[in-house]
Amino acid sequence: MTTHTAATLAAPRAPLTVTEIATPTPAADEVLVRVHAVAVNPVDWVIQGTGRITYRWLRTPAVLGSDIAGDVIAVGADVTRFRVGQRVFGLATGTDRGRDPLREGAFQQCSVLLERLAAPIPEALSDEEAAVFPLGLSTAACALFQPHHLGLRMPGTPASVTAPEVVVIWGGSTSVGMNAIQLARAAGYDVVSTASAKNAETVRALGAEAVVDHRSPSAVADLVAAIGGRPVAGAVALGAGSTEACLEVLSRVGGTRLAMASTPVSLDSLVGRRRLFPAMLPVFMRIGLATVRSSLRARRLGIRAGFVWGSSLRDDEMGPRLWGEVVPRMLADGSLRPAPAPLVVGEGLGAIQGALDRQRSGVSAEKVVVRL
Repeated sequence: MTTHTAATLAAPRAPLTVTEIATPTPAADEVLVRVHAVAVNPVDWVIQGTGRITYRWLRTPAVLGSDIAGDVIAVGADVTRFRVGQRVFGLATGTDRGRDPLREGAFQQCSVLLERLAAPIPEALSDEEAAVFPLGLSTAACALFQPHHLGLRMPGTPASVTAPEVVVIWGGSTSVGMNAIQLARAAGYDVVSTASAKNAETVRALGAEAVVDHRSPSAVADLVAAIGGRPVAGAVALGAGSTEACLEVLSRVGGTRLAMASTPVSLDSLVGRRRLFPAMLPVFMRIGLATVRSSLRARRLGIRAGFVWGSSLRDDEMGPRLWGEVVPRMLADGSLRPAPAPLVVGEGLGAIQGALDRQRSGVSAEKVVVRL
């Protein structure tokens, strides 16, 4: 049996260790990729530190990670879009319920990607730049385009209205926010957003026409002023406190749709603790109470609000369209740029645990990347 090395989570809450695992054979709709770069997302250290509560279905040993860039080394029987030797990037969904984290996790030398969740890497794009896209891009697309979230038209769909509609993106310098701005602009929407003063110009350069400081006491009023009475297609809430702020904005401008992509309270305080219990109790109680409070407020205001699961496009028609049509076209015409910028923190599978720790310690307008 052919094997390769992987950064494996051997048991819940354990540090990642480099081990040998079996190299999978791609199924009919999959490609096997020799991974050259991976990016780290907050969900990776959340799973590592709290998975027995937040991802109770995940069995160990497991390979974590969602963001892959590399070369195709084998293709499934039904694959038509890719060939052996082609550079690709895509979304690995191994930690989702019902998937196989040893076959589909990103943090390993060889991993399988679904054909419908992958795209060719343009010649001008490095593996490190391509690796920053998958989860942030997919989550942004789910928030904007899935019918049960904002339900906006996708890029390439003709507009049925004459006056531009506005999309509010609270958290424009996050990975999801940067991709959401670019996707919304490509679809023909105006965007207003928030960011720190340090990152405001970066967010504007991606297409936000107005960027206000999320820490300002007048942030909500400033966004409302920037909207200027135009129709609002909806809002995307990213970061702690963003849901309540977006509800307030929507209540003032008549918006009726909100996509939430962050927990109301960060789980960071739990990850570094030796034991989850009893420290988890007040944290999850705060999350539960905040979620109920926001849901009730949204209902009173007539706002449809829901949490975004970034890999849910695997199972709907939007996934193949995004990865098969929209992403390649936007990369070719320059309307989609790698954002946040890759922050390469090491090389090799042994560097991934440090990369998770680096991401958890805090990065701003950058995506932590490891070369393999």
